[in-house]
Amino acid sequence: MTDLQALEQELIKPSATLIADLYEIDGDIIILGVGGKMGPSLARLAKAAINQAGIQKRVIGVSRFSDKQVQGELEADGIETISADLLNEADLAALPDVANVLYLAGTKFGTTGKEAFTWAMNAYLPGRVAEKYKNSRIVAFSTGNVYPFTSVTSGGATENTSPEPIGEYGQSCLGRERVFQYFSETYSIPTLIYRLNYAIDLRYGVLLEIAKSVIAGKPIDLKMGNVNVIWQGDANEIAIRSLRHCSTPAKLLNVTGPETVSIQWVAEQFGRLLDKTPVFVNEPHPTALLSNASEAHRLFGYPRVTLRQMMELTVAWLQGGGKLLSKPTHFQERNGKF
Repeated sequence: MTDLQALEQELIKPSATLIADLYEIDGDIIILGVGGKMGPSLARLAKAAINQAGIQKRVIGVSRFSDKQVQGELEADGIETISADLLNEADLAALPDVANVLYLAGTKFGTTGKEAFTWAMNAYLPGRVAEKYKNSRIVAFSTGNVYPFTSVTSGGATENTSPEPIGEYGQSCLGRERVFQYFSETYSIPTLIYRLNYAIDLRYGVLLEIAKSVIAGKPIDLKMGNVNVIWQGDANEIAIRSLRHCSTPAKLLNVTGPETVSIQWVAEQFGRLLDKTPVFVNEPHPTALLSNASEAHRLFGYPRVTLRQMMELTVAWLQGGGKLLSKPTHFQERNGKF
């Protein structure tokens, strides 16, 4: 496990371009919703880049911190933490004024049956946060789920594609975007809407789910036959560097890898690596939830970690008994119900 963890640490080291960009980003950084899947590694990457840049800049992470261990680990890494319920007006008002906001707060899973809470988190809260941080710049995390399905031969939806979210989760995320766009124009808040899908980590993600299914002999549903993926470390770098590209009106940015990835091909590659035969059900549809991230690649370059590397790392992590998070992506869903 030591070798695997060392390799993972190598892959989340800040790049020279991130360090250079941090010189150009004035002020401290606050991460709202730091306790989720991406938040802790995002905070650590920002702190590591700041340290390597040799500049003075605070990184502040805000979350309910239902897992106190996460809070303690972040503080041990030099990240300031604040326990707060962002839906609580007093908690939100008490947060420090910070020049740079990375907004990760939101809810996805359990949407069905909790629609009201989903809309409160995903569409009401952004307005309250925008009011609080109207003198800051904001990178607001969103999702490719705001797009309609596109042909698997189309290259995916671009930022110019009209949103047509399927299901209440995607609809509420479009609500989040529209609210941030409104306040960006109302208060001239430099904003970037960060449409991400799907981030890959060794502990969770589309590739891990497929590999686990191959190992277990569990049938892999091919109805959603294609996806996009990006290494979480690359996605985190782009998020921080996006602070330099916030604008009014808000800039839209798709963030994912360059490939339209075949689920069947990935499973077959895992089968070779694991000496297993994948089991498939259903036929791939001609459309899928896909994003074209060519604008992000123009601004930031191609992701450093390749698809093949992600797959090989995933196999090594599983075979080495690495820790896993029980947070499925539900990438197979075609009805928008999470």
